[in-house]
Amino acid sequence: MSTPVKKVPIHLQSAQNRLLIKNGKVVNDDGIIDSDVYIEDGIIRQMGRNLIIPGGTRIIDARGKYVMPGGIDPHTHFEFEFMDTKTVDDFYQGTKAAVAGGTTMIIDFVVPRKEESLVEAYERYRQNADQKVCCDYALHVAVTSWSPKVKEDMATLTKTCGVGSFKMFMAYRDMLMLRDPELIESFKACKELGAVAMVHAENGDIIAENAQKLLDAGVTGPEGHEMSRPEEVEAEAVNRACVIANQVNSPLYITAITSKVASDVVSAKRSEGAVVFGETLASAVGIDGSEQYGKDVERARRFVTNPPLRPDPTTPAYLTEGLAQDNLQVIGSDNCTFSAEQKALGKDDFTKIPNGVNGVEDRMSVLWEKGVHAGIMDPQRFVAVTSANAARIFNLYPRKGVIAVGSDADIVVWDPNRKRTISAETHVQAVDFNIFEGMEVTGVPEYVIVNGRVCVDECELKAVHGFGRYVNTEPFGTFVYDMINEKEKRPRGVARTEAEAKRHAEEDAAIAKAKEAARAAAARANQTNGTHESPKPKLQPISCMPTLPDSAVVTPSTKGPRMEGQRNLQDSTFSISEDVEEARRACIRVNNPPGGRSAGGFW
Repeated sequence: MSTPVKKVPIHLQSAQNRLLIKNGKVVNDDGIIDSDVYIEDGIIRQMGRNLIIPGGTRIIDARGKYVMPGGIDPHTHFEFEFMDTKTVDDFYQGTKAAVAGGTTMIIDFVVPRKEESLVEAYERYRQNADQKVCCDYALHVAVTSWSPKVKEDMATLTKTCGVGSFKMFMAYRDMLMLRDPELIESFKACKELGAVAMVHAENGDIIAENAQKLLDAGVTGPEGHEMSRPEEVEAEAVNRACVIANQVNSPLYITAITSKVASDVVSAKRSEGAVVFGETLASAVGIDGSEQYGKDVERARRFVTNPPLRPDPTTPAYLTEGLAQDNLQVIGSDNCTFSAEQKALGKDDFTKIPNGVNGVEDRMSVLWEKGVHAGIMDPQRFVAVTSANAARIFNLYPRKGVIAVGSDADIVVWDPNRKRTISAETHVQAVDFNIFEGMEVTGVPEYVIVNGRVCVDECELKAVHGFGRYVNTEPFGTFVYDMINEKEKRPRGVARTEAEAKRHAEEDAAIAKAKEAARAAAARANQTNGTHESPKPKLQPISCMPTLPDSAVVTPSTKGPRMEGQRNLQDSTFSISEDVEEARRACIRVNNPPGGRSAGGFW
């Protein structure tokens, strides 16, 4: 493990606090524009052409590159104590690997120890992470039991600790699993607190029954893991979670979808109007699960994770298509790394193999290769599923997830044509193998900027130990809770008298008036055309220079076939004669959800 790079003293930071990215194509989830981006003190201060900037500003020439929001990985497990061991990637090495791959924020999961309160577990994670993280981070908190004290802790975490999401497990019986009555209460608590309810969706009782049946039959190898957790067991739990959440009108985020049928359930429920978001994983779109059935048992153990990677070779492309078509909204990594030695703890019993694989470092490149380079999704959708949607769902937008004036300067300058081969010999993570070993990917972060600091510089990693900050994910995020409020209905019986009918009509009118007032307030807030405004930077009046292009700029390109009817976004070239005011426009904020109504068959 390399020696951590220490923080730079304040008096030495002035030169690196100002940065200009020139000649790139700025990609947000709602469009691509030609724009320069000026950064000062970790914030995007100006966008457009012909900017007036102070002398001494470092300039990055992004010609032929995409300038995109840094990735947000909403699903990591660093320093996670699980199955009698602990993940090998700590908060330093894990976030350093994230930055190397183009991810500039992670959201990890606080999982309490037995007899440890949620607040105590949260404080332990903060103590572990704060001095190590190389990029910003937030925390989800797992609810692994139910009691009045748990509900009280959830309120404390939401109101005073910046926790806006709680995860419930429907699997891991006798360890982490909640049953339906507890799910109902926890979802209701999330709704009351303005938090996002999350679930790991697998039927834990069926899994326990299947696992024992397989062990009794002499099946002890890693193939038993996937055999005990077939796709319909995942899909049943996804459907059940959606029904419970819909009945209590709680938002729901399904983590780690790995099967086609589970993806179909999410799509069907969303088409019915449920406020549910689906997350798949880099591992699930990058490879299939056939290696678990290979003859090399040591290698097979490396691919064991939950829910399992599916042996069906068509699953990765199906899930990638699901991301492209908005049947799924987010891609995470579920980075939960155990060494080959730790995986061998289950050499005689597949139920004892520590569950988890890598992904935080390779998530962006794997999806670019399988999605954009393959012609399945465009760069805007790539930004949506790797950054913007997570920012909206977890109430980080527009501070994160968008390149706009006033947003944090978490930026990736992406080379769509550079290739690299993934290997454990060259990756940054601490784990001693890589499930994507030998995969050639097209699409590499040439520069990664974290809070205005260049942490990957011409593909050279310069991550800074402890540079990241804890970021609150405040409750009642408008993106999620506007949809919840639209669905809110007051229970009432049949109006059997004229007086009751009149009262119902008056209630309906009052509700409609309140919703209209809320929409009008939102419209007034967006009168700046969706720009995330910030105070004007105080610039020195001397040694200023315009950011006129030096020459014609090469347009980025991504290879691979386009799907029929899909617009080719790479056919255009830059023009230095374009209207200046048009080029100054910040990216337009989209009020529609990343979801929308998707078509899809029910499982």
